[in-house]
Amino acid sequence: MTILKYIYKFYIPFILLIIAVTVILSERKPLKTHAGNHFNFNEVYFRKISNIEKEKYLDSIVTSLNNESNDSVSRNLYLKAGEEYYYLNNIRKSFTSSEIALKLSREAKDSSRIAKSLYFIGDCYENSQKDSAYYYYLQAQKIYTLIEDYEKVGRMHFNKAYVLFYDGNFVECEVELTKGLNYLKDSNDVKLLYSCNTLMGNCLEKLFMYEQALKYHQYALGNLKVMKRNNLDSDEVNNFNVSSVINICNLYDLKGEYSKSIKELSAVLTEDLKKKWPRMYASVLSNLAYSKMKNKEYKDVEFMFLESLKIVDSLGYTSDAIYKKIYLGEFYLTQKDTLKSLKNLKEAYTTSVGMNYTNDILKTLRLLTKIDNRKKIFYANRYIDISDSINSIRSRISNKYARIEYETIIVENQNKVLTRKNFYILISSFVIFLILSSIFVFVYLKYKNKELRFVKQQQNDSDEIYQLLSEQNEIINTAKEEEKNKIARELHDGVMNKLYGVRMNLGFFNTKFDDKSIEKRKEYILELQNIEREIRTISHDLSRDSFFEGSDFNTLLSNLIANQNGLSRAKFNYSIEENFDWEQVQNIYKINLYRIIQEALLNIHKYSKALNVEVKIQLLEDKILKLSIIDDGIGFDMNAAKKGIGLSNIKERTNSLKGNLDIRSEAGKGTQIIVMFEIAR
Repeated sequence: MTILKYIYKFYIPFILLIIAVTVILSERKPLKTHAGNHFNFNEVYFRKISNIEKEKYLDSIVTSLNNESNDSVSRNLYLKAGEEYYYLNNIRKSFTSSEIALKLSREAKDSSRIAKSLYFIGDCYENSQKDSAYYYYLQAQKIYTLIEDYEKVGRMHFNKAYVLFYDGNFVECEVELTKGLNYLKDSNDVKLLYSCNTLMGNCLEKLFMYEQALKYHQYALGNLKVMKRNNLDSDEVNNFNVSSVINICNLYDLKGEYSKSIKELSAVLTEDLKKKWPRMYASVLSNLAYSKMKNKEYKDVEFMFLESLKIVDSLGYTSDAIYKKIYLGEFYLTQKDTLKSLKNLKEAYTTSVGMNYTNDILKTLRLLTKIDNRKKIFYANRYIDISDSINSIRSRISNKYARIEYETIIVENQNKVLTRKNFYILISSFVIFLILSSIFVFVYLKYKNKELRFVKQQQNDSDEIYQLLSEQNEIINTAKEEEKNKIARELHDGVMNKLYGVRMNLGFFNTKFDDKSIEKRKEYILELQNIEREIRTISHDLSRDSFFEGSDFNTLLSNLIANQNGLSRAKFNYSIEENFDWEQVQNIYKINLYRIIQEALLNIHKYSKALNVEVKIQLLEDKILKLSIIDDGIGFDMNAAKKGIGLSNIKERTNSLKGNLDIRSEAGKGTQIIVMFEIAR
């Protein structure tokens, strides 16, 4: 607390200077207050209304914001509107709101919201212009890195990887995912980790690294276990689990391990899945049928393919129907039913061309080349043309994303050069001032703190000496009181009763002069002599009180060492030079000496197994106090032994008195502790 007081006292002008320089460096414009905003986004109401009403509600908020000041509330509302428009699949309005939020955030130099706006704009471009999406994710990533929001940095790497994956750039996708997972390794966002691991598994599958892909899908299943422990939406977790099983079984199929795939897919093919997620059920069903077909288990395979195709057709998922028809065509090919195979493959090919699904086009062309002998050459040439075209496009895409990264770096470097000189001059001056001020304040506070610690230590030592002496005096007073009570009892019960008896009998026999009476008087005179001796004994006991009257620090040490006898087998002996005057020694020396002896005796009891211990205090040259503590115990190897807390405490207290500590010991030859220091009187 004392240090804090001095910091407050001397650092106020210093802190004000830091604030002033920060303002100069940032060149921020003052923000207006949000006096006119009396509305908030009503989350509960918004979740209850229909999608059409949700869009109207968002429109009303955006319209109202046109007349509001540029503050954090307005920027947050624009971003919230952009996010919700995106979920409503109104990409145009989402883009507009996010762009306004970006403009306002840049005016206010609001880094976190600039990054978030760029992130949302990238989402808007994700399905239409992947290079633009990549660019905005990259810009957001750089700002998140500057503000050290590393979880968001990891998310931007994932978003970039997602763009690269669906553009067929699997090598760069793997690189981005590796960077993202490195940032997210300690993240609590388990869903994001699940998505990263799943995408990495799919990416490695495309790169034909099946074992590595399987490892990352297993990591994704581990993320699902964490979701279950965190009591997340069980339906959502189950949905994720089915997706992971499908991904893993795809790998089993590629590796030819069809029986594993059949076992895993059969386990998740439930009526509950069919009821809640019919599209997912159809995927599992067709994948299971495919694995059985590849494993040459043809029973019910045709029915399974047809049922899955029927489900997706009824739901309107044309893209799902394409690959199911490809599977079905492949199945009929295994059954030598060329007509049905050709029919399904041609339907799949026509739909794939219409939707421009190049991977499905290539699959159908490859199969059609095998079974349509009349158009075999046509299909083969078409396959080669499309394959070459895809490779050319992927090459250009790879160069395009690398160029985006490179051009971004060039622009950033140019901007840095423009401001670097002035910034260096200002920051150098500021750093020099900061260092000099810090050194001055540090030295001053260190000096004051040392002074305060010394004063406090002196006070504590005085209080401790006083407490120890008070306890000793209380013991002595108690002993004196008990001794007085004992003497009083002896006088009352013994001497007084005897005197009374002798007086009464002498009075009785004093009037008689016969021989018998004379003998009796002699006996009582002898009894008076005995009483005299008893009184003399009591008088000697009383004179021993003078021992207590001279009680001082030496008595305190004597009692400390005497009390050690009986605690172990060791016999403790204490000696001190005659007429050593403790009153002339300052309390700080006495209390440290007392504690050193305590620590040494405790170590002897615990470790030495000594039979004899000698504690000796000497005064050398009238100013050097020498403490010797010698035992005949087992000793220890000075080089091998670790320094325990006891010896460390002894060394620390000796150093505090600017003294010298000498410890000598050998295994089997006992231990000597010599402490010497100059005492101030």
